[in-house]
Amino acid sequence: MKHSLEKFTRLVDALQELPTVGQKSATRLAYHMLMHDSFGAMKIAHAIEDAVGSIKKCRSCGGMSEDELCGVCSDEGRDVSLLCIVENAKDILTIEENGLFSGRYYVLDALDRLDIDHLRATAGSGVEEIIFALTPSIATDAVILYIEDKLQGMDVRFTRIAQGVPTGVSLENIDMLSLARALEDRVKV
Repeated sequence: MKHSLEKFTRLVDALQELPTVGQKSATRLAYHMLMHDSFGAMKIAHAIEDAVGSIKKCRSCGGMSEDELCGVCSDEGRDVSLLCIVENAKDILTIEENGLFSGRYYVLDALDRLDIDHLRATAGSGVEEIIFALTPSIATDAVILYIEDKLQGMDVRFTRIAQGVPTGVSLENIDMLSLARALEDRVKV
């Protein structure tokens, strides 16, 4: 006699679709939600449903928003001379968490969907410096060169966030690209 747990299996399968969640973790989460914390599971389900129905892309920067404009783009106190280009909307949350950046953002998402006219219009509205806050790679370097080429002729300075060896990490654990950049971009002590 075979016991069917089709709904449990569907829940495990759905949880596995999340980044970094494998079979074992998905099974543990599903079991916990169903057998130990059904109230918490319902709270999560409602929060997901509410977020999916409410969160959209900011029409200006492409970040996450509940309105047409996100909180950053609608904040008149932001420094409009600084534009930080990031890979995805999640990167904005990471940078904003430390409160050290006062400018505005532009989310790339994917180069094949890059609206260069929209980026040019954004950069043309008082932007003096475009900061690339992108994951270092050869492909990223190509993206930066492409954007610089397309925005050529604008009175804008292009910079990128510092790259190299993170604090507390031994050199043997650093990838070669990061180590090469750290040596190239060394600073006087």
